[in-house]
Amino acid sequence: MEISSTGRFEVRITAADVGKRVSVRRLSEPGGTGEKFTDTVGVLTSWDDGVLLITRKGGETVRIAESSLVAGKVVPAAPARRRGPAATYAELAGVTARAWRPVESERLGEWELRAAGGFTRRANSVLPLGDPGLPLDEALAAVRRWYGERGLPAYVQTATGAEGTQELLCAELERRGWVREVTAELWIGALAPVADRAEGSGVVLSRTADEAWLARYQRKGVSEVALKVLGSGPSVWFATVPGAAGEAPAAIGRCVVDGRWASFAAVEVDPARRRQGLATDVMAALARQALAEGASAACLQVETDNAGARALYAGSGFAAHHAYHHYREPATEPPTSA
Repeated sequence: MEISSTGRFEVRITAADVGKRVSVRRLSEPGGTGEKFTDTVGVLTSWDDGVLLITRKGGETVRIAESSLVAGKVVPAAPARRRGPAATYAELAGVTARAWRPVESERLGEWELRAAGGFTRRANSVLPLGDPGLPLDEALAAVRRWYGERGLPAYVQTATGAEGTQELLCAELERRGWVREVTAELWIGALAPVADRAEGSGVVLSRTADEAWLARYQRKGVSEVALKVLGSGPSVWFATVPGAAGEAPAAIGRCVVDGRWASFAAVEVDPARRRQGLATDVMAALARQALAEGASAACLQVETDNAGARALYAGSGFAAHHAYHHYREPATEPPTSA
């Protein structure tokens, strides 16, 4: 916190700092006995009518009464990483988007509208990496029309918690009634330690997702559209640990190699075979292939409530880089223009 030369806290932020990362301290119980403080760090997304809105790294919005502030300052846009590869949000957004391509896309300024028949939100959402070239309300109306023409709900994928992410856009979407349905995190780490974790004996690698691989994949009844998404990316590999005769594989995984990055996904294990190191074997085999193709860094997406996966990835040296969210259009239709 900012402390003056007299030893008192100072509020050194104003409404002009909207869009910047700030750290503030406020009274938790104004008017109560004793002084109880709460600290909040995040992006200042608005300051109107005596109320501050701060969006934290995980995407949560905190409302703070201006009258409760006791200290505040602007802080660096993102803390320095202590381990893992250095990476910007823009680089990672591009890598993960190329690893999970839609079957149809269209540009709206610097936004990309993506559709794949409803197979996963990632392939059926807007990736807003910059200016749409229109005022926001007009851009969102165009988004809703585009998805409506395809019989799909409109989603916007946003990110928070790193330099260059979209806290302000999140706040504007929420102000317009868009609903955040899913929050996950993008984790990154060095690739070599993943390859060294196990020998990966028994893991079979393939360029295509065959019937056996799909039998273990959590999304059943995969369509031709889904197969196109699964097979998309610069250099795609599928890993399988065969199961018993006539049974689905014991474990599977997918990896896309893109320059220095290896993007992991769909690492799944037969519930009866968990805690046997199969997920580690799958990732190690895929990592060795990615290393052979020149990759050195790894990334993956994991939902915030998947404790088992988070423990596995943390043990392999991964750490969260940023959070990402999918906002769904409001339930009520906006008025149509003439």
